[in-house]
Amino acid sequence: MTDVITRADPKPDVPVVSPKGGAKDRWVRRAPLLPALIFAIVVTQVPFLVTIYLSTLDWNALRPGDRPFVFLDNYVTVLTDTRLQSALLNTVLLTAGAVIFSMILGLALAILLDRKFFGRGVVRTMLITPFLVMPIAAALLWKHALYNPAYGLINGIFGGSTDWVSSYPKAAVIATLVWQWTPFMMLILLAGLQSQSEDILEAARVDGAGAWKIFTHMTLPHMRQYLELGALLGSIYLVNTFDAVFTITQGGPGTATTNLPYEIYLTTFRKFEYGEASAAGVIVVILTIIVATFALRVISSLFRMEESR
Repeated sequence: MTDVITRADPKPDVPVVSPKGGAKDRWVRRAPLLPALIFAIVVTQVPFLVTIYLSTLDWNALRPGDRPFVFLDNYVTVLTDTRLQSALLNTVLLTAGAVIFSMILGLALAILLDRKFFGRGVVRTMLITPFLVMPIAAALLWKHALYNPAYGLINGIFGGSTDWVSSYPKAAVIATLVWQWTPFMMLILLAGLQSQSEDILEAARVDGAGAWKIFTHMTLPHMRQYLELGALLGSIYLVNTFDAVFTITQGGPGTATTNLPYEIYLTTFRKFEYGEASAAGVIVVILTIIVATFALRVISSLFRMEESR
């Protein structure tokens, strides 16, 4: 008997991509993005590094040529100065007030637009319009068209000659910010409402759940991450508010509405303390980065939730 030896067919030739070639391919794909990345680094990171350097100097423009290195003394001054502490408190109050009220109004408007009615598209476009107005234009509009004690719309409707900016400075600034940022919150919350499963809501109605129970036990828990996202993104933007404070109140009366961005402006262009202003700016950036980190986590969780569906 002849022994038959069966041999396996040789493996087909498979092109092996070397690590060097793979890295080259990745760089080829990323190359079109490099100009934008370089531009972003030059525009944002280089000035920030220069600001950090300036924050370590005792630099006052009224003392030209005298810029001694003081390391962290400017940061100690910023964190212990009562004027800057008051500006930090005003920043928290203005930001929190604007975010909370714009979230409440945004949720109410989102619930309205989540329903079908004639002219919904027109209403939605009109409600988004305030967010498209430039901040400085919005501040001028509210200061002169609404708050003016002589010809403002508010006194024209309710009578009297109340100087709203002088009497209620914080409320005047917050109302302007709420008017402009409510559409932003509304869009985020409307996206959350429209992502709800209609089948689950319909099943709840069939089981006898009323509108209020559906809203409190189903809609609000579903909207939690969207509410967090709106609050965090709104805080990132509103903590840097300068236009409304500068245009409407200029930080007054006294320091009633002086927030950190406006205080940095005063420190730079009124006191000419460039080192101290740079330290305050670095602190504001660090606080913003902390809030932005939480916002990115919420966004990541929303993406994971969408992928799991």
